[in-house]
Amino acid sequence: MPGSKNRLADFLPYRMAVTSIAVSGHIAGEYGDRFGLKVPEWRIMAILGDAGAQTQRDLVRATLMDKVAVNRACKALDDRGFLRRSPNAADGRSHHLELTGEGRALYEQIWPQAYAAYERIFAVLTPREIEHLRELLDKLLQSARRVDAEAVARAG
Repeated sequence: MPGSKNRLADFLPYRMAVTSIAVSGHIAGEYGDRFGLKVPEWRIMAILGDAGAQTQRDLVRATLMDKVAVNRACKALDDRGFLRRSPNAADGRSHHLELTGEGRALYEQIWPQAYAAYERIFAVLTPREIEHLRELLDKLLQSARRVDAEAVARAG
């Protein structure tokens, strides 16, 4: 409600962001110190580990991080030997990015720890609540993408 005393506390986008940062921060704590990875680097590794080779544009879309953050994370992973670039036959201006053997091994080592941290945090929810949360998040993401597309169409 616009006139509420606790406007920020009642503003769901803010609450979602704070919750996301808290959850991501806890999970990052599980692997950050031990493996020397920052959150953006792990996000890139997680996408590539799950989906396979992607372009940098694909990674921007998948992570919703800006191009600079994706580029920095990819460079850091490349510099450490966790990422390999190969030509993109469909678009000579971009490359396919994928995990190297060493990157894949690190991903396979971190994933169980990240998943265990997720399970500890989400243990307060029932399986049905988790499924409902997934459905709500999907619905909100689709709505945000639709509103963005409409805004771009109006501006263009």
